[in-house]
Amino acid sequence: MYQLEQPIYFYLLFAIAAIVLLFLWVTFWKKRMQKRFSNSKSLKRLSPNRSFFKSILKVMVLSLAIVCLSIALVNPKIGTKIETVKREGVDVVFALDVSKSMLAEDIAPNRIDKSKQLVTQIINSLAGDRIGIIGYAGSAFPQVPITTDFSSAKLFLSSMNTDMVSSQGTAITQAIEMAQTYYNDEDQANRVLFLISDGEDHEGNVVQIAEEASKLGIRIFTIGVGTEQGGPIPIKRNGILQNYKRDQNNEQVITRLNNETLEEIADVGNGEYIDGTNTKEVVETVTAILNGMDKKEFESKQFTDFKDQFQWFLGAGLFLLLLDILFLERKTNWLKKLNLFNED
Repeated sequence: MYQLEQPIYFYLLFAIAAIVLLFLWVTFWKKRMQKRFSNSKSLKRLSPNRSFFKSILKVMVLSLAIVCLSIALVNPKIGTKIETVKREGVDVVFALDVSKSMLAEDIAPNRIDKSKQLVTQIINSLAGDRIGIIGYAGSAFPQVPITTDFSSAKLFLSSMNTDMVSSQGTAITQAIEMAQTYYNDEDQANRVLFLISDGEDHEGNVVQIAEEASKLGIRIFTIGVGTEQGGPIPIKRNGILQNYKRDQNNEQVITRLNNETLEEIADVGNGEYIDGTNTKEVVETVTAILNGMDKKEFESKQFTDFKDQFQWFLGAGLFLLLLDILFLERKTNWLKKLNLFNED
């Protein structure tokens, strides 16, 4: 196996075409100038040792030197050994509330951005675990299936917003039910679900669904985002505040953190409630929870340890450049005797 570290340097090979064209132009120009002053027979008498083929050879050597130096800059790497890596961890699913109440700015910068920040920092603290992401408002939807690709998961997480679901509400029950389909490894003993929400406007019999999930071995931890004092729900257009959400009586809606519901879900789900105000404390708490669980081996990966090979091409390139300098454009005596190119 091999890798190319900087393939962009292959563009230097275009210099060879420029050198060949320049050589042809100079050769043609010399021929024209020589014809103006003497014929070919006279020229041979004036410079009997001049070799046209040595000129071609110098161009070829210079071109090969450029090829070698270009490859050296690309830095090809060749695999030298194979090792087996064991990945152990826990299946972790994040269910993120994307209802309109998550736009409230009672916690900076707002609830939805704070939630995404929390999940991102938690993912950054994970090692061999697998993760999945679910979004929910009036209904739940899969955002990222269970995976070990943390980079892709964070990319999809960053794109989540409150406009992803047209129906409003907080369908925690659907999020829990969908999470049950995420755990595709029957041998996995520890399955963890983190519900990130303000807990408001929940629908359905959440406690019953949480109990059923707990029986399936899913531990439910809830992270409350928001304050009990609450705040209005801003309506913005292009980032500019237009108004605040109002109810049927034209009264300004104040959304508050319903931590009691979240605590009840966590209690029934064999987990615990976590205050989402302080990001550092949340990450430390989650890390401690996951570290205290038994890990399962997910997969064994084989990877190749690559070593740089640029030095060989660099050495060859420098040698060819030196050779090009030492080459003279006149005939070599012993080659002249062989008359390989029939120049007499």
